[in-house]
Amino acid sequence: MTGFGSLLRSATAILALVSNVRAAPTLYASNFNDPSNTTNGHDSQLDKRAVAFDYNGQKVRGVNLGGWFVLEPWITPSIFEEWSTSQTVVDEYTYTKTLGKAEASSRLSSHWNTWITQDDFNAIAKAGLNHVRIPIGYWAVAPVDGDPYVQGQLDVLDQAINWARSAGLKVMLDLHGAPGSQNGFDNSGRLGPVEWQQGDSVSQTLTALENLSNRYKGATDVVTAIELLNEPLGSSLDLAGVQDFYSKGYQTVKAASSNFAVTFHDAFQDFSTYWTGFGSGDDDLMIDTHQYQIFSPAEVGRSPSEHVSTACALGPKLKSTNKWIVVGEWTGAQTDCAKWLNGLGKGARYDGTFPESSYTGTCDGKYTGTVNDLSSNDKDNIRSYVEAQLDAYEQHTGWFFWTWKTESAPEWHLKDLIAGGLFPQPLDSRQHPGQCN
Repeated sequence: MTGFGSLLRSATAILALVSNVRAAPTLYASNFNDPSNTTNGHDSQLDKRAVAFDYNGQKVRGVNLGGWFVLEPWITPSIFEEWSTSQTVVDEYTYTKTLGKAEASSRLSSHWNTWITQDDFNAIAKAGLNHVRIPIGYWAVAPVDGDPYVQGQLDVLDQAINWARSAGLKVMLDLHGAPGSQNGFDNSGRLGPVEWQQGDSVSQTLTALENLSNRYKGATDVVTAIELLNEPLGSSLDLAGVQDFYSKGYQTVKAASSNFAVTFHDAFQDFSTYWTGFGSGDDDLMIDTHQYQIFSPAEVGRSPSEHVSTACALGPKLKSTNKWIVVGEWTGAQTDCAKWLNGLGKGARYDGTFPESSYTGTCDGKYTGTVNDLSSNDKDNIRSYVEAQLDAYEQHTGWFFWTWKTESAPEWHLKDLIAGGLFPQPLDSRQHPGQCN
């Protein structure tokens, strides 16, 4: 495929590139898959080892690196600000189509190389976390002819694997967007109709998984899990087809390396019942469920104590699930106030500016702002809610907070929530103990 194939074309060229990037050896694709490579302390038997994280005995404590390789307007509104009036650019598809490949490549390359750095990985580890979940679009690993998307992300992702290794973090690679869009959300790459499962889109998605897992099959000391697809919208899809895709995706990833755990999203079905019998007998299979309480009028209408009790109720349900299960996305937010969270130019349910919603409360300080500028009441509510979710989600495999950083959404910005004392440090400390007892 374009971009991917060129990286693998010449080992000599890649090694020359590595020497120019940094003095220390970097595990690019050729090094990942070369069993003779021992420059980073790896032996030739790497592919014979088991999954390099004990998902039975240790808790996943992770964070998503959102808005990095898959754009989301609410995470980085500055990237989309010039279209805030026309609203003609609302996702990565329209962004790249409008700018053209040359300009889009220039702008996105700058973004990829600055949004997340080694310093972020070090800070994540220092905070006591042990995993990062990295969203990536199909277009990075298996571009489809005619799409406007640009490539080059994998060079930076290769560096990120080394940053994670240096920081002592494990990585879940998450295929966040599929051809045709699996959910119609802007975070799939393309806002609009759900056209995944049409034409060749499923086979193209499997190709993307094959390329992704083959690329990193020699780095399973760090890349411990691959997620088959983020948030397929079950209500708009053939669920039998989703299950079939998951089965084939599992086989695809495991064919690259038995050392990958394979993660699948619950497709917004009940994780404790719908998926009970799925994948029976398959090793290293993990469910991903996303738990937000803000995307309906009823949810944003809950009181802070109701948000806490709803989170706590998930604990026993997670604990009873017969597979590894992570809450792969969750937040400190009890509102949907963050600028463009519901889409570029769209308002919020919480303050009644979103269609067919009514006023619950003000978005002052939460539409844009900083953690330090939140009201004392908001700060206490966020801390309480975060602690309840940690207590609930660690009743099984663990969690990934969404997201590490944003430009201006304080309820979602883990780096600043930690600095502001709204996220426990150490992670086991509690200002509101026993909420889920």
